[in-house]
Amino acid sequence: MTTVFVINSGSTSIKYQLLDTESEQRLAWGIVERIGEPMGLISHKTPTDEVELDRPISSHTAGLAEVMRLFSERGPDLGAVGLVGVGHRVVQGGEIFDAPVLINEEVIGQIEELASLAPLHNPPNLQGIEGARAALPHLPHVAVFDTAFHRTLPPAAYTYAIPRELAAQYQVRRYGAHGTSHRYVSRELARKMGRPLEEVNSIVIHIGGGGSVCAVKGGRSVETSMGMTPLEGLVMGTRCGDLDPAVLFHLHQQAGLGFEELDDLVNKQSGLLGMAGSPDMRDVRAAAQAGDEASQIALDVFAHRVRSYIGAYYAQLGRLDAIAFTAGIGENEFIARGMSVAGLEHLGIEIDSDANVALRGRAGRISTDRSAIEVWVIPTNEELEIAREAVELLEALGILEA
Repeated sequence: MTTVFVINSGSTSIKYQLLDTESEQRLAWGIVERIGEPMGLISHKTPTDEVELDRPISSHTAGLAEVMRLFSERGPDLGAVGLVGVGHRVVQGGEIFDAPVLINEEVIGQIEELASLAPLHNPPNLQGIEGARAALPHLPHVAVFDTAFHRTLPPAAYTYAIPRELAAQYQVRRYGAHGTSHRYVSRELARKMGRPLEEVNSIVIHIGGGGSVCAVKGGRSVETSMGMTPLEGLVMGTRCGDLDPAVLFHLHQQAGLGFEELDDLVNKQSGLLGMAGSPDMRDVRAAAQAGDEASQIALDVFAHRVRSYIGAYYAQLGRLDAIAFTAGIGENEFIARGMSVAGLEHLGIEIDSDANVALRGRAGRISTDRSAIEVWVIPTNEELEIAREAVELLEALGILEA
C-alpha cells in the first residue's frame, strides 16, 4: 500500500484521515474537537472499530499525541500500513505557492507570513503542521494549499479596482478558497460524464457552512466567488458574502460599530444566522416549511445569490457543459439545489425533480435527459485530493518511486 496521513487542522479542531492512495479507501479517520476548552472530544474510527473519548486537550500538539496513542492502541498500526508521508491542508498560499510543497523551515516561515491574509486559518494550520512533524519526524510532510487551484485566474478575474501600488504593497487581490474541493469535484465530474477533463467546462458549487462557486475551464480555475478572504461571494452560515463596502461605513457612523465589531458582524453574525436565526440550512429549511417568513426570505436570498453566480460564470465560460453541487448543503439539501437553478430552463438547465429529491449524500445526475447542461451532485473528498497531490509531489521529487 501507499498510504498518506492527511491532517486538516482548524482553530479548535483536528480532522484526519489515513488513506490508501492505491485503493483510495480510508483505513482510519477521526476528529479532535474543542481544543483548549475545559473538556475536549476525540472520535477515532476504522472500518471495524469506533471509539469516542471526553478529556481535556490543551493544544494541537496534545491532540495529535492523543491521535497517535489511539492508532497505537486501536489501530491500524502506522508502521504496517505503508505510510509514506503526511499531507496538510493550508488555506492561504498567497502569491508564493501555486502547487503542493515539501514542508521545511522556510515554508513554515512563509505560511506564517501569509497569516495576515487568513488570520482565522493559517495559524491553526501551522499548529497542526508543527504538532505532526513532532509526532512523525521521520516522514516527509507536504502542504497542499486551498488557494493554489485558483492561481490560474486571469488578471481580469483576480484584480480589484483599487490603486495598483496599494494592492501590490499589501497583496490585495482575489485568492479564492475551497480550491482542493473544486479541483477534486471538477475532476470527478468529468470522470462521471465519461469525458476528458480538458474538454469539460463546469461550474462547481461548494455550499456548506462556507460556500463558493468556481468556473472551471478544461480543468483550470478561471473565476471564483471568494476573494482576498473567504468572506466574499455567496451567503454562508454566518458570513454575509457580497456586501456594499459602504454598509460598513454607514454602520460605523450611524450605529457606532468599531472595527472589531464590524469584523465580527460580517464573519460571525451574518449569513443565514443573521437573517433566520440559525447558521444551519437544515434549521432554516425546516422553519421555512413551517411558515416562518424570515427563514423563507433567507432561503430565497441564498438561492438568488447562487443563481446569480451561475449566470455570471456561464457568461465567462462561454460554453457550459455541467454544474456540480457539493459539500454539506450541496450534497444533502434538495430544496436548496432546486431553488438555486429554478427558472434557468431558458439557459438549457432543467432539473429532474424526482431525481433531485431522491439524491442525498451520493453522486448522481439530477438533470433531465432534455437538459442541454448536465447537473450533478458530486460528494467532495478534500482529504483524498490532498493525499493524491502529496503522493504526486513525493514521486516528482524522487522521495517515492512512481
